Amino acid sequence: MKFTLRWLKEHLDTTADTAAVCEALTGLGLEVEGINDPARDLAEFVVGYVVSAEQHPNADRLRVCKVDIGKGDPIQVVCGAPNARTGMKGVFARSGLRIPGTGLDLKASSIRGQASNGMLCSAREMGISDEHEGIIELAADAPVGKPFAPFMGLDDPAIEIKLTPNRPDCLGVRGIARDLAAKGLGKLKPLDTSAVPGKFDSPIKVRLDFAGGDNTPCPLFVGRYVRGVTNGPSPEWLQKRLRAIGLRPISALVDITNLITYDLNRPLHVFDADKVKGDIRPRLAKPGEELLALDGKTYKLDGEVCVIADDNGPEGLGGVMGGEHSGVTPETKNVFIEAALFDPVRTAATGRKLGINSDARYRFERGVDPEFVVPGMEVATRLVIELCSGEPSHNVIAGAAPEWRRNYRLRGSRVRDLGGLDVPLAEQQAILGRLGFETRPASDGLDVVPPAWRPDVHGEADLVEEVTRVVSYDAVPAVPLPRRPVIATPAVNLAQRRVRIARRALAARGLVEAVTYSFIARAHAEAFGGGRPELMLANPIAADLDAMRPSILPGLIAAAGRNVARGIADVALFEVGPQYGDDTPAGQRIVASGIRRGQTGARHWQQKPGDVDAFLAKADAAAALAQLGIAVDTLQSAAEAPAWYHPGRSGALKMGPKTVLAWFGELHPAVLEKLDVRGPLVGFEVFLDALPAPKQKAGRTRPPLAASDFPAVERDFAFVVDRAVAAGEIVRAVRAADRALIADASVFDLYEGPGVAEGKKSVAVAVRLEPKDRTLTDAEIEATAAKVVASVAKQTGASLR
Repeated sequence: MKFTLRWLKEHLDTTADTAAVCEALTGLGLEVEGINDPARDLAEFVVGYVVSAEQHPNADRLRVCKVDIGKGDPIQVVCGAPNARTGMKGVFARSGLRIPGTGLDLKASSIRGQASNGMLCSAREMGISDEHEGIIELAADAPVGKPFAPFMGLDDPAIEIKLTPNRPDCLGVRGIARDLAAKGLGKLKPLDTSAVPGKFDSPIKVRLDFAGGDNTPCPLFVGRYVRGVTNGPSPEWLQKRLRAIGLRPISALVDITNLITYDLNRPLHVFDADKVKGDIRPRLAKPGEELLALDGKTYKLDGEVCVIADDNGPEGLGGVMGGEHSGVTPETKNVFIEAALFDPVRTAATGRKLGINSDARYRFERGVDPEFVVPGMEVATRLVIELCSGEPSHNVIAGAAPEWRRNYRLRGSRVRDLGGLDVPLAEQQAILGRLGFETRPASDGLDVVPPAWRPDVHGEADLVEEVTRVVSYDAVPAVPLPRRPVIATPAVNLAQRRVRIARRALAARGLVEAVTYSFIARAHAEAFGGGRPELMLANPIAADLDAMRPSILPGLIAAAGRNVARGIADVALFEVGPQYGDDTPAGQRIVASGIRRGQTGARHWQQKPGDVDAFLAKADAAAALAQLGIAVDTLQSAAEAPAWYHPGRSGALKMGPKTVLAWFGELHPAVLEKLDVRGPLVGFEVFLDALPAPKQKAGRTRPPLAASDFPAVERDFAFVVDRAVAAGEIVRAVRAADRALIADASVFDLYEGPGVAEGKKSVAVAVRLEPKDRTLTDAEIEATAAKVVASVAKQTGASLR
């Protein structure tokens, strides 16, 4: 957004200079990107008086001029301008200066044998217009030797600010002035939006023509017919203002619309009324319609584009650009002025689709003041009559402004809590009032209604920001950050740490990490207990990826199948991630899953590789649990794996009767067949969310190594027990015999056959005794062995073999 200081002061009563204005703008969050001060840049180009202008002796089109710049003898200049003559005053540039309009460095030279020590400049060479047919002619009262820029009114600095998309109110100079007034840099001047009396009814009517009465694309359209206008060049003050912000003056009517767009953030359009056939009808385009726009390009439209149409068809793109057919020309006598509201989303989509960037689109897609449509029309009408004469009709209004009022509570303490500034409530109310907010005292603060031109304010935090930026961000006190301890607080929580530990543990077991989709085919999900309606995807990326996975295993099994299809028979994969039991947060679980297929170990002449089995899957799960801090030897093993595991070759690791920490085993052949993968495959699932939180211990997190100085004793026991008794029950019974002395107990043999009764089995257990304070005697060892036999017999019914 660009404007000049003099333009700003037409809305803001202030004596502030450019530096003060720019400092205040930056403090308000309106970042100043650049300042263009012609008076400063052109300070060395001065008024020169042509004492004489004589024909060049060696060139018909050149003159040798003597130029007085008030510093002694006149300076000789060779000039080719047709209007160079004795007695005129022009703009003189001395040798050594860079000409701004051309970028050339001026040097003293000899032209056709005549010395030239400077230059008389044209408007294009000064960079102030495209005129280059002759040199600039200044008025007779121009002071010789003084900078020419102030004399020509070029002493008005242009300021360019960078706006964020949430501040459309500052896309008009008045909005910027309002912010500066709230800052205390001056007083906002009143704006004359009084009604201009109409003289007759407009012969052109307006009707919103949207299907079903949905006027969202153009909720409000205000039009006005003005007859008998004269569309010549706009006055010099208006042309200067537009050139200062980089716009090219075109004609009075067009320049008026550009001025109001930048001055008041109210985009307008003017139709040549004599070229409009019938009434104006804002509507959606018919697919295949075309429009020749004012940029000279023809655009093919679809049914999503909002157009301003008459009986001829589209005459403009709503909120984006007008059409060339009904555009105004110097011969225009009657005009129809448009001031309307357009849907921001549709306007942005139209501009992107057609590749059109315009000042109107830039404003409408960010949001314009819905309450300023009629007042904007009155301002435009008054300016048209003032500059182009004419007689106005009554306003033609179709539709209504959408509801925009919103009410928020600003608690008195929130500016301090959120913004860090202690601002009295009365001052908060005054600041918001100067910004145009409606305020009313409430029990704990203020009830606030944002103005129509602030679509970006949506809540208490935005109100705090308004007060803070007006007071000044520089006033926010600097608060030191708390001193960090010598040892930094961990940034990773327990759940994240467990994921990392599980990954390392499984990778150490020789499994390769995989990353699979969180969605699978519904048929596969159903095979693993999923496929519920609430877990189906509304918009899947593929037809066979339409359900959230109830288990990680289907993705890993499918990955193993792809490896097998490519000749890799031995597969070991794992993944740690979420799986979904239902559509609630509690239904999402973090699981470490893995699968193995084929054989384990490399081919070697000394040792034959082993086939994968359920025990290997159990070992993988147990290794992960051990690294996660679980005492694996205290867990219960039970044949309670779900239906996707083989019923006789699977199990669960449990902590107590209810808490399942892992499932493991061989995958069911029917499930593998459904996934079209050849088996056998074994797998496991470790439920990280089910692990108990570690107990908080004072002091060290890891106790010192408790190694005994006395020799350990190992004894083997073979128990005959019913086949249905789990080996884990025997191990737990052994440990319970003497927890202080028995350091370890493990199964090393299982036998069924001759010598063992039918329905029985022999389980051999190795027991390690580690004394802490003495060497064990034979009697003590025998006593402990008796305790072991008695404990196992009592808890399992076993007998010593």
